[in-house]
Amino acid sequence: MLGQAVLVYATRRVERQIASVLQKRKLLTSCKMSAVESAKKLAAFKAVDNHVKDGFKVGIGSGSTVVYAVERLAELVQKKGFKVICVPTSFQARHLITGNNLNLSDLEITPELDVAIDGADEVDADLVLIKGGGGCLLQEKIVAAAAKEFVVIADYRKDSTNLGEQWTKGVPIEVVPMAYKPVQVKIEKIFGGEAILRQAKAKAGPVVTDNGNFILDWVFKGSQNWDKVNQQLMMIPGVVETGLFVGMAKVAYFGMEDGNVKERTV
Repeated sequence: MLGQAVLVYATRRVERQIASVLQKRKLLTSCKMSAVESAKKLAAFKAVDNHVKDGFKVGIGSGSTVVYAVERLAELVQKKGFKVICVPTSFQARHLITGNNLNLSDLEITPELDVAIDGADEVDADLVLIKGGGGCLLQEKIVAAAAKEFVVIADYRKDSTNLGEQWTKGVPIEVVPMAYKPVQVKIEKIFGGEAILRQAKAKAGPVVTDNGNFILDWVFKGSQNWDKVNQQLMMIPGVVETGLFVGMAKVAYFGMEDGNVKERTV
């Protein structure tokens, strides 16, 4: 009986130790995520404050960092009486705009924008971006191209010297569904690496974009001449658009872990 009691005590003690470790890990994860969210907010607020003026027509990108940019725009409208018109890049962006009671428009009504603000999956030293992790690359690029100034907001995890250092999922490439296989083969033959058809998580089958297309994620190797690569990719029949944003961004703001905002310009 004594041996059993000792065993039970020891088992419970180990269980308490495990529970304590798990709780500490949970707290550490929570703190880390809070730091990331704080960094996103810092970058977004600074970008809006520096680049949006009363009366501006603003392109609203997609992704978690843009949520804070829209939050800041709503504050400027409510507290300072700003009048801004917002053009979304996706259904998510449209929902953010209407949910914050901002004026919604589109490119048919508002074809020229003063500024577009969007996130990125990765930004290199030359402000070349990889975008499209969320699947909105085509509409994001169209809206960015319609703006006089394209501003990028991100947290410190997206800041790289060379593409591929932080973002390892490859360059998203939107393709016409019937052409995905020959495009996939050509990409791998021309550039090497692997072009992977992106699969949906909540249902069987490939991801379908807002435009009814598929996405190939090209996992590349080594450094590239991204301007040349982008042009070559766009010449492949069936390719609709790439997630390479070359020569488009004028400035990027990175929220840092220490509470500062790092600015990069070209």
